[in-house]
Amino acid sequence: MYNQSPNGYSGGGGGGSGYTENPQYNEQGEPIEEDEFGRTEEEFDEDMQRELADDAPWKRIQQNTFTRWANEHLKLVNRHCDDLQTEFGDGLNLIALIEVLSQKKVPRYNKRPNFRSQKLENVSVVLDFLENTERIRLVNIDATHIVDGKLKLILGLIWTLILHYSISLPMWEFEQPDAPGLGRDATPKQKLMNWIQEKLPPELPITNFTSDWNDGRAIGALVDACAPGLYPDWNKRDPRNALENAKEAMDLAERWLGIPQLIQPHEMINPRAPIKPKTNSARVRCYGKGIEPSGNQVDAPAKFHVETFAAGQGNVEVIVINPKGQREKCDIEFRNDKNQTYDCTYCPTMEGQYKVIVKYGGQEVPKSPFSPYIEGKAGDASQCLVHGPGLEPNGVMVDKPTWFEIDATRAGNGLAEVILVNPQGRQDVVPVSVKQIGPGKFRCEYVPREPGLHSVNVFFAGRPIPNSPYGVNVASSSDAKKCRAYGRGIQPKGVRTGDVAEFRVITKDAGEGAMKATVTGPDGLDIPCRVTKANSTTYECGYVPNQIGPHTVNITYGGAHIPRSPFPVSVGPYKESRIRAFGPGLEGGVVGYPADFIVETNGETGSLGDISFSIEGPSQARIECKDNGDGSANVRYWPTIPGEYAVHILCNDEDIPLSPFMAWIEAPGNFDPNKVKAYGPGLEPSGQIIGKPTEFTIDAHNAGEAPLRVQAIDQEYQPVDVQVRNTGNGTYNCRYTPRNALRHCILIDYGGVAIPNSPFKVWPTEPSNPSKVRVYGPGVERGVKMNIPTFFVVDCKEAGPGDISIALTDIKNQDVPFNIDDNQDGTFRIAYTPKLPGVHCISVLFGDTEIPISPIKVNVEPSVDVSKIRIEGLDTMPIVGQPAQVTLNTLAAGPLPPNTVHAKVIGPSGNIQDAIVTPAPQGYNLRFNVPEPGSYLIEPEVCTIPLRPAQVTAIEPLDPGKVRAYGPGLSQGTVNKPADFIVDTRGAGNGQLGITVEGPSESKIDYQDNNDGSCRVTYHPTVAGNYNINILYEGKHITGSPFRAAVRADLDIRA
Repeated sequence: MYNQSPNGYSGGGGGGSGYTENPQYNEQGEPIEEDEFGRTEEEFDEDMQRELADDAPWKRIQQNTFTRWANEHLKLVNRHCDDLQTEFGDGLNLIALIEVLSQKKVPRYNKRPNFRSQKLENVSVVLDFLENTERIRLVNIDATHIVDGKLKLILGLIWTLILHYSISLPMWEFEQPDAPGLGRDATPKQKLMNWIQEKLPPELPITNFTSDWNDGRAIGALVDACAPGLYPDWNKRDPRNALENAKEAMDLAERWLGIPQLIQPHEMINPRAPIKPKTNSARVRCYGKGIEPSGNQVDAPAKFHVETFAAGQGNVEVIVINPKGQREKCDIEFRNDKNQTYDCTYCPTMEGQYKVIVKYGGQEVPKSPFSPYIEGKAGDASQCLVHGPGLEPNGVMVDKPTWFEIDATRAGNGLAEVILVNPQGRQDVVPVSVKQIGPGKFRCEYVPREPGLHSVNVFFAGRPIPNSPYGVNVASSSDAKKCRAYGRGIQPKGVRTGDVAEFRVITKDAGEGAMKATVTGPDGLDIPCRVTKANSTTYECGYVPNQIGPHTVNITYGGAHIPRSPFPVSVGPYKESRIRAFGPGLEGGVVGYPADFIVETNGETGSLGDISFSIEGPSQARIECKDNGDGSANVRYWPTIPGEYAVHILCNDEDIPLSPFMAWIEAPGNFDPNKVKAYGPGLEPSGQIIGKPTEFTIDAHNAGEAPLRVQAIDQEYQPVDVQVRNTGNGTYNCRYTPRNALRHCILIDYGGVAIPNSPFKVWPTEPSNPSKVRVYGPGVERGVKMNIPTFFVVDCKEAGPGDISIALTDIKNQDVPFNIDDNQDGTFRIAYTPKLPGVHCISVLFGDTEIPISPIKVNVEPSVDVSKIRIEGLDTMPIVGQPAQVTLNTLAAGPLPPNTVHAKVIGPSGNIQDAIVTPAPQGYNLRFNVPEPGSYLIEPEVCTIPLRPAQVTAIEPLDPGKVRAYGPGLSQGTVNKPADFIVDTRGAGNGQLGITVEGPSESKIDYQDNNDGSCRVTYHPTVAGNYNINILYEGKHITGSPFRAAVRADLDIRA
C-alpha cells in the first residue's frame, strides 16, 4: 500500500509542533491555539479544506510543472503529452519517457495497444522495469491506477522519477564520493536545497521551496550564480514586482542556459505553491471495529479508519503487533474523500491481545496504541442468511427508513457489519445502524438520502456473506399529485360495451411509487384492468366493459389518488355503424395549425346533417366542416393550447363507435408543415395498378425539422403498408402497393399536422393477369416438323391490359426468327419455321411478367424418315484423279425439302471437302474429287440430320505399258517340259491380267503369285512347233505381246 499522504510527494517543511508558545484567549478566557502561520483552529480547518480541494492552486501548479518536465524529455523522441492523467494510459508515453531518462530500452511491449488488457500489460512492463532494472521503489501504484487515470498516483510516480533521475543521480558540486553526511547520505530534497544554498549569497537565505521564492529575486540570484553576469542586478529588483522579476530571470535562463520553464513565473510567485502546512498528528481521528477492545476474530479482516483532514500533510503508518510480539501486515488505502480518510485492514492470525500503533507524520495519533482483543476463530460468513425490504432491488425510497435482518445462528463466532455505498461511490453518506437483536441475529436499519443504485455490502466476521453486495435501486418519494392520466378509457362519455377502453398514466416527477388502476362496474364489482409499464414514467392501461351503466376508474400512486381520480365513465350499449373517421387530427396536432380528419358515412345516413362534432380539451377549438357531396366531409379544428383533446363525433347526438378520439396537441415547434410538398404517380387520382408498387416523393427541405408520418388505407379502412426512405436533404421516397380496385387514401402529416392537399385519394385499377393468358396452336403442340412453317396463338382476352413479349430459341439456344401479328381482338398469331430438330423453348411474357405455363417446350421432329435413306455405289472403287460418285437413295423416305441434303468427304490425309449434291432419279448423287489413293469417308446429312457414314477406297489409274514379261518360256521350249516366264505388273495399277498360249497343241498354263506384284507363269507344250503367247492387261496387249516361242522335240532318246 501507499503509506504516504496523497500529496506527500510535493514537498514539506521541517519538524515542530506547529503551534505558538504565546497563545491568545477567547471570550471565555480559553487560549486560542495558533499554528506557525498565526492561524486559529477554525482558520486552519478552512485553509485545509481549500488546500485539499481537487482544484487547489498548488495542485494545478504541480500538475503543470510535472507535465512540462515530462515533455522536456519526451521531445527528444518526438513525443508530447498534454494530460498526464489520460495520455499515460496506454503505456507508450510512459515507456518513451523512461527510455529517455534511463538511456535503456524497455523490454518487449505492445506498440499498438487497443484493448484494456494490452494497455495494462504495457504499463506493467514499464513498472517492472523501474523496480527490477532501475531499482526504484514504487509504493501503492500498479498498472490499473495509471490506465484508469488516477491523477494523484500518476503525479506521485512522476515525482519519484524527478527525485531519482533529476535530483538523486546527478553528482552535486558539494558532493564528494568519499564524503558522507552533507552530500551522498542526504535525501534528494536536501541535496537540492544544499546545492541552492551553496550557490546563493549569504544575504539571501533560502530555507524552503515556497515562500522564499515568491518575490522573484531568488530565482534571479540563482540564474546569475550559474552564469555570472547574466543577471547581475537581481538584488536591485523591487520585491513588489514579483512576476516581472521571475519572468525576466526565467526567460534569461531559458534563452542563454537552455533551461526550460517547467514552472511558470506566475506559479513560482504563488504563495501556496507547492508546500503545505505542517503536520499535526493530534488532529488525526481513528475509529472502527479493528481497533475496538472486542468484536474481532482470528482470520477475519479487522478494519478501522484514519481521518486526516485537519492534520495537515503527512504519512499514515500503522504497526500491528500480535500477542507474540510479531508484526503483522496492515493494508492502507486512501479513500480520497473530503475527510482525507485512510481505510486500514489487518487480518489477525492468532487469539489474544493485539497492539495497533497508528502514526501520522511520524508521530503517534491520539489514543494510540490501541489494544483490540482478538477472539477465537471467526465464524463462517457463508452460513449467514438475510431477509428484509432493505435488500430488495426495488421498493426502497428516499428518506424512508428501511431494514433487513442477518441470521448468523449457524455461522459461528463473529459480528455483522454493513457498508452502504451511495451512487457516487461514497461510504460515508448514508448512516447505517447494525444492532444485535438476539444470539446470532442482527438487524440493520438505514435511511437513504438520494435516489439511485446503492450497494449494500454485508459482512460477517469480516467476510462478505453470500450474494453480497446487494444492488438496491433507491427511488424518490412518490407524489401522486404530480401524476396525470389521459385516454379514452377515462372519458365520461363515449365508451361502449365490448370496447377496449384504454388510458395511460404518466408519473414523471412524481417520484417512485406503486401505480395501481382498478375499474368498478355498475354492480360494484371490479372488472379486469390491464396495466403495462411502457417505460420508467408511463403506464399503459386498458379494460373491456361488459355492462351498460356507470363505471368508476380508480388510479392511485404510492397509495394516494392521482388528480381527478376516481374517474366516472358512463358505458353505453354496443353499436354497429358504417360511419368511419380517420386522419391525423384524431390523434394529434400542433397549436396554431388546423387538426384535420375525414368522416365518411358510407350510406348509413341520408346526409351529413345527422352528424355533429364536439371538441373537449384545455381550450375551445373552432370547428370547420366541408361537405364533399359524396357522403364524406373534411373536418378541421383549431386548438389554441397544448394538451389532450377529446374529439366527439356524434350521429343523432350519440357518439359513433370509437368516439371520442383522443388527440394530443403539442406546442408550436420550429417547423412549418405548409411548406411540405408531395407529388408523384402514387398520389395521382388514377394510374395505379393493383398489386404493382407505385411511388411518390415528399419534399420537406424548406419546412424545418419534424417527424414525418405517412399512412395509407383502402376503402375498407384496412391499412396499406407504405415504405418511406429518407433520401437526404429533407426529401423522402415513398412506395406502396394498392391491394384492391377500391379508393385508397394517402394521409401525410408533418409534426402531427396534415400537409397541403392531404389526404390524397387515388383509385387503383385491376392489374394485368398473366395467369389468364392462353397459348395454343400447332406451333406449341406435338408434330412440329423441322423446316416446315408453323404457328401458335397467344390469347390475352381475359388477362387485362398489357403487352406481350415472345422469346423463341432452338436446341442450340439460338434465336429462331418469328413473325407476330396482332389480330386486334386480344389475340396474337406467332409464325415461325424451325430449322433444327430437338427441343425448342418458347417464353411468353405479359406485362413484363412471365405467364405461368412459360417457358413452353416444343419438340421439333425431323421432316423425313432418315432411316429409309440408303447410300448406293459404294462397291465401285474410284480412280485417283477421276471424280467419284455415290448415290443417296431417298425414294423410300419421300420428297425432301430443297437444299436439305449435304455431305462432307474426309480423304486419307484428313482433308475435308463438301460433296456436290445433284438430283438423281433415285434421290441425289454425291460427287467428290479423289486426289490420292486410299479410304474416303462420306458423311451425308439430310435435313440437318446426320446419316451413317460410308466408305470407299480409291485406286491408282491402270497403265498396261508398265507391265513387263521376261523369261525363257517366251522364246523357246521343249516338248513335254514346262516353259516358264515372269509377268511383272508393279506400277501398272490394279487391273485384270489375261494370258493365252496358241500353238500346234493346247498347252496347260499354271500361275504362281509371288506376292510382290509379279507372278510366274508355266505352260506345258506337247507338240513341237511355233507357239504364240498372248499377255493382256485390262484387255490390252502389253509391250512385246504376242510373244513367239519355238518348241522343239525332245532329242533325249533312251534305249
